[in-house]
Amino acid sequence: MYSQTRAFGSRATLTLVLLVLLGVWAHHASGQDAGSSPSPDKPTVPANSAQPPKDVAKAAQPAATDTPTPRVANVRPDSYIIGTDDMLSINVWKEPEMSRAVPVRPDGMISLPLLGEIKARGLTPVQLEEQIDDSLKKIMSDPQVTVIVTQVNSLTFNVMGQVNRPGYLPITRPLTVLDAIALCGGFRDFAKQKKIYVLRTGPDGKQQRLKFNYKEVIKGQNMAQNIQLQPHDTLVVP
Repeated sequence: MYSQTRAFGSRATLTLVLLVLLGVWAHHASGQDAGSSPSPDKPTVPANSAQPPKDVAKAAQPAATDTPTPRVANVRPDSYIIGTDDMLSINVWKEPEMSRAVPVRPDGMISLPLLGEIKARGLTPVQLEEQIDDSLKKIMSDPQVTVIVTQVNSLTFNVMGQVNRPGYLPITRPLTVLDAIALCGGFRDFAKQKKIYVLRTGPDGKQQRLKFNYKEVIKGQNMAQNIQLQPHDTLVVP
């Protein structure tokens, strides 16, 4: 009787141990499955798909250029007449030391390496190209010259007196006195609108004084006084 009871206890203990071991194994297996399944909130990232460092990714991108696009004035090279203060770009093919940007000085001249002083004022860009080309033929074979007007500074007029924005303005299109007043932001409080005038220097060097009565013009009276402005005119609003 004692031996049967002992055997039964041994089998019960063994069964209990087996059940505990099975429970531990089942819990471990379910934990592995949960860890291997993709999370609905976070996408699965393969182990070998690590992102490159930020500095490497940045280096792989094309570098942005800081070189500004050169400005080119909207002029015809065969008809525009170069004037004082205009900026010119002189390019000699395969001769970088000869190529440069130069201003037209008040005396109408420009300076170039090896060639010295060259007259530019009064010429078209095409004519200046031919002049530089002829001079370079004396020191090199088959020069190819390009002249580009990058800034038109000679086609300007001046506004003085009782306007909101006095100063020099470019003539990029036909402008009348009325247009110029609008470009300057209109009159100040104490402007004498009936006594406006334009100072213009003629070919003989003499200065003309052309009157402009704003009150008449805006009423459509004496419209001939609303003249078109010319380079180097000075509009005076007392």
